[in-house]
Amino acid sequence: MGNFIQVKDLYFKYEEDIDGQEGDFALRGIDLTVDKGEFVAVVGHNGSGKSTLAKHFNAIYLPTTGDVIVDGMNTKDDDHVFDIRKKVGLVLQNPDNQIVAGVVEEDVAFGCENLGVPAAEIRRRVDSALKAVDMYEYRHHSPDKLSGGQKQRVAIAGIIAMEPECIVLDEPTAMLDPRGRDEVMDTITRLNRENGITIILITHYMEEAVLAGRVVMVDQGKIFLDGTPKEVFSKVELLKQHRLDVPQATELNYKLKGCGFDVPDSVLSEEECVAAIMKLIKG
Repeated sequence: MGNFIQVKDLYFKYEEDIDGQEGDFALRGIDLTVDKGEFVAVVGHNGSGKSTLAKHFNAIYLPTTGDVIVDGMNTKDDDHVFDIRKKVGLVLQNPDNQIVAGVVEEDVAFGCENLGVPAAEIRRRVDSALKAVDMYEYRHHSPDKLSGGQKQRVAIAGIIAMEPECIVLDEPTAMLDPRGRDEVMDTITRLNRENGITIILITHYMEEAVLAGRVVMVDQGKIFLDGTPKEVFSKVELLKQHRLDVPQATELNYKLKGCGFDVPDSVLSEEECVAAIMKLIKG
């Protein structure tokens, strides 16, 4: 489908660290391409640089050296920043940081109003966005009365209403309970599958990364693995060297294989794990 985002030899350092000293490089020579319509999970432990990378995709951060190109536009070019942010929407970890209005539909409309979208078109976009995240029936509710998962879906709706081609989600489920995480992940996967929206998910939950079409592993500001979930999570030893977990089903399968049982090389889901164990029992 063609490269939508291109990251070329990206280095980035914060001007100062928390002690006021010159910061070290948070990103070190990142090369990455994301095609239109892809669902990419960027995974790493705290401090790995994954969230810093996310904020480069819509020009919140600019490279110290190197380039980030979004649909042909360099994020360093001031003339293109507005257009880049129209194409790439960012959903933050804490939905309370993005909710600004006292009524759900007004909050979803906020970004469109800032873009100068006509009122009738805003109405259409808000209704469509709320339906896309299954929150239309809550359009007249106060966000304060919603659960964490519902708030995050409202935040996502606010981005959808702006009609970006790509949505970057920076650990959107980190503050949610399991039910809220499921709600948000169902929404993300449906938007990618049914609407063709490019999704970049920043996460440290391996079970979430499994749902993506591609997984990029980051450690110490560098990419060390990039491939399909099966390709990436088959390298259990390498991931453990980088202090990263694997999905629970993959971990169990790995231990069974280590005990000499004849199980597949890469199991990602509970269903696959159950099937492998049942095959062992019957065999």
